[in-house]
Amino acid sequence: MDSASQNISILEIFKIGIGPSSSHTMGPWKAASSFANALASTKSPDTVNHIQVDLFGSLALTGKGHGTDKAIVWGLTGCDPGTVSVEALPAILEDVEKSNQITLDGRYQVAFHPKQSIVFHPNESLEFHPNGLRFQAFNNNQNCLLSKTYFSVGGGFVVEEGEELVFNEKPFPFPIDRASDLKKCCDQDALSIADLVYRNELTLRDRDTLDREILNLWEVMTATIYQGCHTEGYLPGVLKVSRRAQGIHSRLMSSIDYGNSKSEWLTALKGYQPAFDKVIKFVSCFAIATNEENANFGRVVTAPTNGAAGVIPAVLMYFICFNTQKAVTDRDIINFLCVAGVIGSLFKKGATISAAMGGCQAEIGVSSAMAAAALASGLGGTVDQSLMAAEIAMEHHLGLTCDPVQGLVQIPCIERNSMGAIKAITAAEIALESNPSLAKVSLDDVIRTMWKTACDMDVRYKETSLGGLAANIAVSVPEC
Repeated sequence: MDSASQNISILEIFKIGIGPSSSHTMGPWKAASSFANALASTKSPDTVNHIQVDLFGSLALTGKGHGTDKAIVWGLTGCDPGTVSVEALPAILEDVEKSNQITLDGRYQVAFHPKQSIVFHPNESLEFHPNGLRFQAFNNNQNCLLSKTYFSVGGGFVVEEGEELVFNEKPFPFPIDRASDLKKCCDQDALSIADLVYRNELTLRDRDTLDREILNLWEVMTATIYQGCHTEGYLPGVLKVSRRAQGIHSRLMSSIDYGNSKSEWLTALKGYQPAFDKVIKFVSCFAIATNEENANFGRVVTAPTNGAAGVIPAVLMYFICFNTQKAVTDRDIINFLCVAGVIGSLFKKGATISAAMGGCQAEIGVSSAMAAAALASGLGGTVDQSLMAAEIAMEHHLGLTCDPVQGLVQIPCIERNSMGAIKAITAAEIALESNPSLAKVSLDDVIRTMWKTACDMDVRYKETSLGGLAANIAVSVPEC
């Protein structure tokens, strides 16, 4: 079970980064950056001869498909996943591969042969977490100058061996560890979920900064959707998966003139009131577009993971463009992400958001619950109805396995985002038509159940590509 009794900001649940995986790409990237910084601050550059990185457990089993080796190179060179030019990333890899050297933290060069310096140990797992990786720096005499072990624990969160995962040390006015805490605080102070979360966040940032950073998340989400809806071709990797979002979008928008910019596109969508069957197709298209970009090493918002990055943007697009109850403002968008973020933190504290720990219920299931609560709240639902929506969404993802074919975040991951989005909308609508006082299962109940299910799940179904579709689908892989 992940850390409890800590103040997790929604801006830690939502992070801007590079696909395809928060635990297998962004986490190792962050760990590599941390090691490079530690090495630069503790050792003289001229004493370091070469670096070795060892990957264990799930990182070793599916790391190639998730781009873990690439992320390590980018992290060691000092690239920031939130700001680095996506177009520049392939050239960085090519330069390291050609020179067999890496410029650590952008400051000094050491020997690094990617195919030899990154070692995969698929039959060995470290005790603390399945996503373990170890960095070592050696001198000319093969003496180890510095060794650090990290664990990528889901959602881009990383913890160093022997240390605890630390979030925010400032106390929140409303400490929330369970859904029951959230309800109690909202009831006592007559606050909505969004208002309560926003007040907590103001202990970390001033109002203008907070609004700007939350709305920037939405800006990145829409940019990802727009890019995915306008890009043809095949996704990288041996599966040669054909991108579908562009074709679906083109057919859906065939009768609409929406200009050549993202803003014009959004304006056109807001003024379009399609029939129900097209609304469902749009939602699926938005989710697929996001995760096709994620699979293409594009920039996405971890929500709460990269593998589930398409659910919340798709549901928020639905809320903005296709709900008939209200015109959505920037404040509504901020509120939506506040509600979604706190629900994600409840799962982070009470269960897990790591597929290597809990299967895909920890990714798509959690994102669907987050989106369901946020949509219910945005559509005028009470605190109880919003929590009920989250419970319903997760209840119908319990036991969902993580079985990526060839270790790629493509099959069945991309389609699962569209399923999670549709389930979130359905869960919200059911909750809005229900009396939560009659519910038999609470959100806390389903979070505990999810964790118990994760503990009982066979390890083969936890992002190892050793079970499920990954083990039973024959894929023709070309000779290397």
